[in-house]
Amino acid sequence: QVQVVESGGGLVQAGGSLSLSCAATGRSFSAHYMGWFRQAPGKEREFVACISGSGRSTYYSDSVKGRFTISRDNAKSSEYLQMNDLKPEDTAVYFCAAGGLGGDNPKAYMYWGQGTQVTVSS
Repeated sequence: QVQVVESGGGLVQAGGSLSLSCAATGRSFSAHYMGWFRQAPGKEREFVACISGSGRSTYYSDSVKGRFTISRDNAKSSEYLQMNDLKPEDTAVYFCAAGGLGGDNPKAYMYWGQGTQVTVSS
């Protein structure tokens, strides 16, 4: 049974940093993209970043480029999102996505976590 579990969310002041982790177990995802998406209240789920199976290719939304860094450790079946210089508009529930073809379309990913709340105060 595949399980995708995020951790690391919380409350931080603007300009601060948070690190999210995601463990995807139950099968190997080393050949597939993993990604992070987020959803703010009243808004659609939006792409944040994704990373190829090897970890050599990464892609970011324009809104987080230069501030967030995605990485993965296939030996631990995990991916990470380091978020720096956080802004109030980054406030959202962040979702880990696994088993994907890559890209910014949520439909390209097969497995999802339950999400972790990130709140950035001004």
